[in-house]
Order: sequence, then C-alpha cells, then structure tokens
Amino acid sequence: MSANPDQLTEAPEAIHSEAFVEVDYDEAIPNNVSLSSDKQLLRALESWQPNYIDWWKEMGPDGFQNAEVYLRTAVGVDPGGWAKFGHVKMPDYRWGILLAPKVEGRTIPCGRHKGEPAWQEVPGEYRSLLRRLIVVQGDTEPASVEQQRFLGKTAPSLYDMRNLFQVNVEEGRHLWAMVYLLVKYFGRDGREEAQALLERRSADQNNPRILGAFNERTPDWLSFFMFTYFTDRDGKMQLAALAESGFDPLSRSCRFMLTEEAHHLFVGETGVGRTIEATCKAMNAAGIKDPGDTEAIRKLGVFDLPLLQRKANFHMSVTRDLFGSEISSNAAEAFSAGLKGRFNEAQLKDDHQLQDATYPVLRVVDGKFVTEGVPALRSINSRLLDDYIADCQSGIDRWNKVIEKAGINFRFTQPHKAFNRRIGEFAGQRIDPAGRILTEAQWNDGKAQWLPGEADLQFIASMMTPCLERGQYASWIAPPRVGINNQPGDFEYVKID
Repeated sequence: MSANPDQLTEAPEAIHSEAFVEVDYDEAIPNNVSLSSDKQLLRALESWQPNYIDWWKEMGPDGFQNAEVYLRTAVGVDPGGWAKFGHVKMPDYRWGILLAPKVEGRTIPCGRHKGEPAWQEVPGEYRSLLRRLIVVQGDTEPASVEQQRFLGKTAPSLYDMRNLFQVNVEEGRHLWAMVYLLVKYFGRDGREEAQALLERRSADQNNPRILGAFNERTPDWLSFFMFTYFTDRDGKMQLAALAESGFDPLSRSCRFMLTEEAHHLFVGETGVGRTIEATCKAMNAAGIKDPGDTEAIRKLGVFDLPLLQRKANFHMSVTRDLFGSEISSNAAEAFSAGLKGRFNEAQLKDDHQLQDATYPVLRVVDGKFVTEGVPALRSINSRLLDDYIADCQSGIDRWNKVIEKAGINFRFTQPHKAFNRRIGEFAGQRIDPAGRILTEAQWNDGKAQWLPGEADLQFIASMMTPCLERGQYASWIAPPRVGINNQPGDFEYVKID
C-alpha cells in the first residue's frame, strides 16, 4: 500500500483490471464459477458447508454471533466496484467461491514449463506438491480466525470491532476458495483435506495448525494490528507468488484474494498508526518530550513508543519464520514446476527459469556474517523474504511521519533479518536488532530492550477494556480519518443486543 494514511479508505487497492463478473447469489453457495452446472461438486460443497458453519459458530468471534455487523460482501470481482455494504449477522454472511476472470491465452510464467498453456486441470506429475501448497495456504485462513476469536470483547471502538469481523469473514471466504480447489480438483483426497481444515485448531496440542505463527496467541489489539500489518503481509506475498501459478484455477483464486487482502493490511497499518498518533498527542498535551519516560507516558492511558517497537520486533521476527528456510529444495521444485512464482514475477528481468542464476544469501559462518551466491532456484524463499522486508517499510515510514510531525525524537525501525529467528539460516543464533552477533549472556542481558517482557504484556492486557459507545474510542487509539464507506463518526458499525 503506497497511499498517504490520511487518504486511505475502505476501498481495496486495484490488483488487476479485468472485466466485471457478477456473483450468483441465488444459489446456496454464492459463486462465479457456474457451480450449478457441476452437480457432483455442488453436492460435495453443500455437504461441507454445514460443517463450516458449525466450525464458525464454535471458533469464530466469541459472543458476537447474533450481532449485526456492517460488513461488505463481494458482488463481483472487479476491483473498482465489487462490494456492497450492509448489516448482517456473521453466521448469515454469504461466503462463496470467487475467482478472478479467466485470461484467455494465459501461459505458465516461470519454471521448466514457461510459455506453455496454463493448466486448467491438475498436472498429474505435480499433484501431491500442488495439493500441499493449497492445503498449507488454506490452513492459515481459519487459523487466524481462531487466534482472534476473543478480541471482540475488548474492542477499542465499534469501528475497530467491525474491522476485526470484516477481516474474520474474509479469512473465512479465503478458506472457501482453497476448499473449492481441493474438492473440485483432488477427488477423495481433496474432500478429506477440506474436512481436516475444519478439524485442526490453533495452538491445539494434539492437532495444531500447520505453521507455527498460526499457533501463537493473539490476546490483545496491539497484537491484532501488528498481525494484520506484518503477518497478513506475508499472506500478501504468498498469495502474490501463488497468483503466478501455472495451475490457472489457483492463480485466479489468489488474484481475487489479493483484492480482499488489501483491507487487512489497511486495518493493520492504520491501527498501529492511530495508536502512535494517540501516544504522540497525549505526550504533547502533557508536555512530555522523552519517549523513554515510560511511567509518565503509560499514566496517560497510551502506549509508549519503545513498547510498540518491541511489539513490532516480535511480530516481524515471528512472521519472517513463515517464509521457511532461506535455502529450500521444496521451494525450488514448486518454482521449477511452475506451481508458484516469485513476487511480481512478470516484472523481474531474468529468464524466469533460473537454471544458471545465483542470488545473494546472508548466512552466519564461524561467528560472522557472510553473503554467499546461492543457486537462485534454491534461494527462492530468501528472495521472497527480502521482498517482504522491503514491502514492510512503506508503512513504517508513514508511522515515522506521524511521530516527526508531532516533534518527538523517535523512529521505528525494522530489526536485522537475523533477529530472534527460529527457522532458517539464523535459527539458534543470538543476534540483536542492529545485527550484532551475541553470546547467550549478552542476549539475556539485552532481550528486555528488544522484545516485550512480562511487565509489558501485563500493561497491554490492563489497557484492553472495551469502548463500545457509538463514536467513542479507547484512550490509546485515535479515531480514523474517514469512516467505512464514508459513514459518519457516530455510525453504529456493530449492533449489539
């Protein structure tokens, strides 16, 4: 997202500009894929649908299933005008199956099959790998809903509560997108995988979600905003890479998911930005110039900026682990097979096959950082991580402009990419945010400066009291610049019984 925060609105950024395609809402499962013409597929999805609703009622937003929420619902897949708004109870939300329009004559953009016609059916030799890619992506969608299910009870405003629920229902629709692919293209195996997506649970000891970051708790709204800015940005990068897939139905699914994902990033960026704004305003009103005067700042009912930096450090490092090992044979095979591309694949100036190319990868060798040229095929994950880190910076720059405008001497920074890593080249290494390699003792002495500690988490928890009056906001967060769909400041975004 590159717009000025003052100009950000609910409208998603334009990802593609294909023709508008209506969604059929006369069917039990809204769709734009002519589902009624495939009776076997329709029956399979209709048998899965009640299980999905049961999962939603059990693991979706706790205590708000009967609330009427001002949600947007897709009525087409044109980025310029694809949604309608209205109050609806979340269990009644019209989840469905939406694919971006088919691009006639599309070819596979990368790998050993580059230039061949895009696959409309699963290529048999890649069936297992393709199914795994879809399952892993699909598993993240319900996981984030489960992680966030209790947040409504401590919402800082009805506006923020509504944004939480909008994110939740769209994650649910993204699950539908992956389930459609599994059920339509993978037979019995796909149906079993679709059911397993409803059976795993975030942080469950016996049947957890596949990726570690989706088994972490999201206990507070700071965590939610950091998650939607940093972790959902990983989702953006992964979806963009899958949108390059030579398997055209997956590409089309992910292209529309990217349009919805833009709102999630908006929620995260503006949520953190509004938190920073409230802190700066309170500091200036109280005449506090030192951002490190933690005790005085917290007494104002806001979060001190160093605490926000520590929270960001944690979420950035956990999210970076989602990219997997920097050097990966699995990622190489997905690219070579043409099942998953790179971020902005079409804009990259190379042969899109990478047989002889190299990519610089940072490693720790004998206690020192070294950069080595690694075969580009094997370092696909490393490149995607670098792209992610670069993509994060624009929002951080905008946060810093808020602080600069307030005249406070503080800047948010991204920690070194080796900081606090558990997966990949830097797993087990002790490296501080500035990129200094430390001993275990040095790490233990300094980690309270870099990551939130128990006292920080207790303070955050103490601030999580709901503010549910129309037009009112908790002390620690500023109101938005613009209402959703240009609604007035006192609009009743959520009608609670």
